[in-house]
Amino acid sequence: MMTKYGLILSTCVLGFALVQSDAAADWPQWRGSADLGSVATGNYPSELDDQTLRWKAPLPGKGCSTPIEVDHTLYVTAPSDGVDALVAIDWSGKQQWLTKFGPEVKGKHRNGSGSNASPVSDGDAIFVYFKSGTLAAVELDGTVRWQTNLVDRFGKDTLYWDHGTSPVLTKQHVVFARMHNGESWLAAFDKQTGKIAWKEARNYQTPRECDHGYSTPLVIEHQGKESLLVWGAQHLTIHDAQDGRVVWSCGDFNPDSNQLWPVVASPVLVGDMAVVAFGRNDKGAPRLYGIRIDGSGDVTDTNHEWFRDDISTFVPSPVAYNGNVYLVRDRGEVECLDPATGKTIWSDAFPKNRNSYYASPTIAAGKLYAAREDGVVFVADVADGDFRLLSENDLKESVIGSPVPVENRIFIRGEKHLFCFSAK
Repeated sequence: MMTKYGLILSTCVLGFALVQSDAAADWPQWRGSADLGSVATGNYPSELDDQTLRWKAPLPGKGCSTPIEVDHTLYVTAPSDGVDALVAIDWSGKQQWLTKFGPEVKGKHRNGSGSNASPVSDGDAIFVYFKSGTLAAVELDGTVRWQTNLVDRFGKDTLYWDHGTSPVLTKQHVVFARMHNGESWLAAFDKQTGKIAWKEARNYQTPRECDHGYSTPLVIEHQGKESLLVWGAQHLTIHDAQDGRVVWSCGDFNPDSNQLWPVVASPVLVGDMAVVAFGRNDKGAPRLYGIRIDGSGDVTDTNHEWFRDDISTFVPSPVAYNGNVYLVRDRGEVECLDPATGKTIWSDAFPKNRNSYYASPTIAAGKLYAAREDGVVFVADVADGDFRLLSENDLKESVIGSPVPVENRIFIRGEKHLFCFSAK
């Protein structure tokens, strides 16, 4: 049976969509229904201030995940009274319910938490993951359909920092990836029962910490089949969604064997080109790759289309909009690229500041929203082939989650509140 978002999640990205369809206005996963981080149309605010603030809803605890939206309800993970929880907030900013799970495992990094992973929905249920290891399916009324603990079942993760990978949905399964120093794997669980469907090992020998992965897989179509695109441990791989087996792989991302290069930013797919950020842009060692997603087997020698060592991003993931790819780099530099060639179309920057960018940027109808870790959110016009700063907005609390655009509203999750803004 094809659920409401089964269709979206298996066609928008599965067809290598260039632009997200705005007909499905919901935002059912971290980077939107097409995994692009953008919407093409709408009337979104140029400023985020008292005049455009519709409401702000208090959150029960610190979390760094991005909210999702389904049928005018926002779902966000956060700790509550020392336990992992999922909160439902309606279109007017009122809490509808709060569902609790097991004890919270707090984050280690100042910008981390036990609720880093973003929820995902197929329109029938909400699926969540926490640092504690809890993976759960929750009905739209807040009832727990099932829950399990992946740490208890498969051991603790050995990530140096807090987990960052979010679960994703295929037609039948909720899929989660663990990439760390030790046994790494990709596993699928039945959406209705939570029963494990398959678990595929994903182990590569890498220099120290290069096997640590915080990125989120993409659900795509590859050679006519529903598949999963996974980035981490210096390899980009495609897995058959039915059984998890590797059907395509590309390596050679670190020929000099540099150490301490974990994967944080997730790739973005435009047409048949995956734009892959690697290296340490935050430490003067950027790497950016264009990889063609075609063929089968080991394509390392044939599918590296372009490479740059002058620009990249370490934490914020790229966003795709109108066929181009945009980077908001770790210290606020902004780059617009042609994904086919990797060439810069234009570059600019937000005002300099000692704080960095951890949230991934979002583009809504030509407006670029970028949140700095200290809670300053910038809005820039990128609709006309260049960059024009529109506003600088201080939300007065840390922002690590990505802005979410839905039906002319921008939702931003701060450390203490969920904010809703709309045009004047």
